Amino acid sequence: MNLSALPPTLPDFSDVRAAVTRLAGVAHRTPVLTSRTADALTGAQLFFKCENLQRGGAFKFRGAYNAIAALPATQRAAGVLAFSSGNHAQAIAYSASLLSVQATILMPADAPASKIEATRGYGGEVILFDRYKEDREALAARLAGERGLTLIPPYDHCDVIAGQGTAAVELFEQAGPLDLLLVCMGGGGLTSGCALAAASLSPGCAVWGVEPEAGNDGQQSLREGRIVHIDVPRTIADGAQTQHLGELTFGIIRQHVAGIATVSDEALRDAMRFVAARMKLVIEPTGALAVAAALSAAVPVKGLKVGVIISGGNVDLARFSALVN
Repeated sequence: MNLSALPPTLPDFSDVRAAVTRLAGVAHRTPVLTSRTADALTGAQLFFKCENLQRGGAFKFRGAYNAIAALPATQRAAGVLAFSSGNHAQAIAYSASLLSVQATILMPADAPASKIEATRGYGGEVILFDRYKEDREALAARLAGERGLTLIPPYDHCDVIAGQGTAAVELFEQAGPLDLLLVCMGGGGLTSGCALAAASLSPGCAVWGVEPEAGNDGQQSLREGRIVHIDVPRTIADGAQTQHLGELTFGIIRQHVAGIATVSDEALRDAMRFVAARMKLVIEPTGALAVAAALSAAVPVKGLKVGVIISGGNVDLARFSALVN
């Protein structure tokens, strides 16, 4: 039997529950905010899960910490490697520092300077590459082999997915059952983790991933029933410039996600502007994907009780100002 031909073993809700235990007292239990203005504009009851207020400024801390904490002592001692445009990079570096593990991070040279600086500030060794000319996965595999490091990818990893799902566990505890859950989506780690939580805690809740229009590989994949690869998308949502879903994330999304919507960069700017003006929060373009879907009706929300994951707030003020003005 060719074992490599077997489908991957997907994480399930028991993995999410284990992540809840590992993250207890470590990850912030981020607040859920409401907005009468947003409800009036959409005709829905919206509950905003503010992962921009998570440690490290994004939901990524959950998956990164859970993945490193789950490693055997020998692998922790050797160090970990990640590749990321920013939030996973920061999360791995920060989590590794908390767990006394050395972290090496591959980051695209055009990643936001604030994210590169923050990753270094958390103690991570940053190695830059050209995302438009070099394959980050091939670079990571080679470097991990040369240095004996454990690779923790940004989304296609059981413990990363399980950790991200804890955001939805908290949301259901804070807001109760929902009709709809909108989730920012790049490689699908947050979407698939939240879908596992929804299937167990609020089975009547339809989960939708939200991608940038220029990077709709997930939407194409779900439509065609296979993982679709695209060129690096040109979008202000730098955290969603992924080229394809993972085997694990696609497997979960096929089973548990109702649909995948897209929003324009202009809709992201509008969402960032709305959240800053009405809710007094600074969020990054990728973190605004789900908000934009609700406000622009990219997914119908009228009359529904809707969870909206704000996935992150790591954007420097100069760029934020330029985007919203």
